[in-house]
Amino acid sequence: MPSILDSIKKANDIKKIKPQELPMLAEEIRSFLISNVSKTGGHLASNLGVVELTIALHLFMTFPKDKLIWDVGHQSYTHKILTGRKECFPTLRQKDGISGFPKREESDCDAFDTGHSSTAISASLGMVKARDLKGDNNKVVAVIGDGALTGGMAFEALNNAGRLKSNLIIILNDNNMSISENVGGMANYLAKIRTNSKYTGFKENMENTLTKKLPGGRDIVSKLKRSKDAIKYFMLPNMLFEDMGLTYVGPIDGHNLSSLLSALQTARRANKAVVIHILTKKGKGYLPAEKYPSRYHGIEPFCIDNGEPLASKKLPSYTKVFSSALVNIARQNDKVVAVTAAMPYGTGLNLFKKNFPDRFFDVGIAEAHAVTFAAGMAAEGFRPVVAIYSTFLQRAYDQIIHDVCINKLPVVFAIDRSGINGRDGKTHQGTFDLSFLSHIPNLVVMAPKNKWELEDMLNFALSYDGPVAIRYPKGEAYQGLKEFQSPISLASSEIIYNGSKIAILALGSMVKTGVQVNEILKEQGIDSSLVNVRFVSPFDNDLLDKLTNNHEIIVTLEENVRKGGYGQEVSDYLCKYKKQGIRHMNFSVPDKFIEHGGVEELLDMLELDAKSISKKILEELNS
Repeated sequence: MPSILDSIKKANDIKKIKPQELPMLAEEIRSFLISNVSKTGGHLASNLGVVELTIALHLFMTFPKDKLIWDVGHQSYTHKILTGRKECFPTLRQKDGISGFPKREESDCDAFDTGHSSTAISASLGMVKARDLKGDNNKVVAVIGDGALTGGMAFEALNNAGRLKSNLIIILNDNNMSISENVGGMANYLAKIRTNSKYTGFKENMENTLTKKLPGGRDIVSKLKRSKDAIKYFMLPNMLFEDMGLTYVGPIDGHNLSSLLSALQTARRANKAVVIHILTKKGKGYLPAEKYPSRYHGIEPFCIDNGEPLASKKLPSYTKVFSSALVNIARQNDKVVAVTAAMPYGTGLNLFKKNFPDRFFDVGIAEAHAVTFAAGMAAEGFRPVVAIYSTFLQRAYDQIIHDVCINKLPVVFAIDRSGINGRDGKTHQGTFDLSFLSHIPNLVVMAPKNKWELEDMLNFALSYDGPVAIRYPKGEAYQGLKEFQSPISLASSEIIYNGSKIAILALGSMVKTGVQVNEILKEQGIDSSLVNVRFVSPFDNDLLDKLTNNHEIIVTLEENVRKGGYGQEVSDYLCKYKKQGIRHMNFSVPDKFIEHGGVEELLDMLELDAKSISKKILEELNS
């Protein structure tokens, strides 16, 4: 029997599928997703949960004329399949392959590049206003998860949407999850709507009774439905969305195509913003993902039969090292508290939560709030550790400056996934944190060379009287250089190897590369110095004063963009103090967005691998 999915070659082909074949199409898409993601890795559970929704949207909309904006965007795989990219899925998240997120460069059916949460409603409002100014009539639909509604930007957009006098459809995809289980007032509010059988039962029973037992009952039901949902107000008087000026529809079964299409068609007739609240199951159709949705949110290649990862990780990750170290410190200091923005598992704080539930705080997807919340605790004598991915910390820049650093509060930022982050691509690379942090007054910025130094830095940070940021990469923690563990003192670098002519100043994850470069140069008869920088801010002037006395070339290595990075700070120093005759080689990430791929292959592409660096140093030395 021919595959229904194979008949879809390009956008809008789905409209040719017979209605009775659509459930089978959904099954085929789920099988396709499980098969492909098991080989490439990616976001599985979230995509399995929106198959029927995506099918309904593609039946309802015409691409690329209509605009579909996926909040976060990691759930757009089915959309990609239905817009002609099915044959590209073996390259998903691979270097030079298709992205795991919407990407306008990839297809004109992707209306907006997304990778962070809580942005879709704002972007869709902008598109609606642009549509109206141009005099067009295309559909605009935003899909946002219930977890993303905890983000302040989503509330700002909803507030603005309440005044809209033009059609906008907002799909609230409610699966009771973000990456981890949702928390907070919005989660509780939606839970009450989900479980309010009193409302849903009353409404259904009343409609059935009126339709079947009264003459003209259908007309009565129709009029009631047009009367601003009076039943809803009677049974649920505090409806947030309605009170903000939006029309609310739901909750409805997000896996029922008929209900979804009916809701979309009804919403399209409104001359205002409409919220369609759908209930979906994250991981639907694959039992391990249904049972453990957090584990299968983002997953490496795995065995379909049992769901287990294909590659076993033998060495602990930096995340795990941080997690264990923080728990050990917290056992000795009851003022230590931990804060996360909806990512207890990704940041490793689930272990802290298990040991100290009363001192653990998950504030939901709300990074800016997380930072100022921690500042408040610090102002009252506690020692908060805020664990957030580098790419997400960008969302709290003002709060770091205004609420933490101006107040000189002892908040510790544990910045996970710094540097080249790999397969999630340009929206998730952690290559900007040194640039947006190191210039902030009062903030100490550090990066460990290995697992032991991360533990030492955390101890230092929690005893320091002021804000501290520690950045570390994704993946296995470096186990080398254990014998080099000099005590950490403010603004002090660590000289690992003493040499001459060439001094390699490596930061954090690049110390391992620096060791390899040192070895390659040694094979060429060059005895170079290697320095573990440790502190980006405050800057170690004393070290550079010493190194420039007996070295000709200063080499800096970092996983951060060039502008505003450590290497640029070194260049400024050499210029300011007129260190004549000293050449500086700055090895850093180019000032551009880095696409997806494996970490090592991206570093090779950027010529930040040991072989490329050594080659350029030798060329400079011989020039």
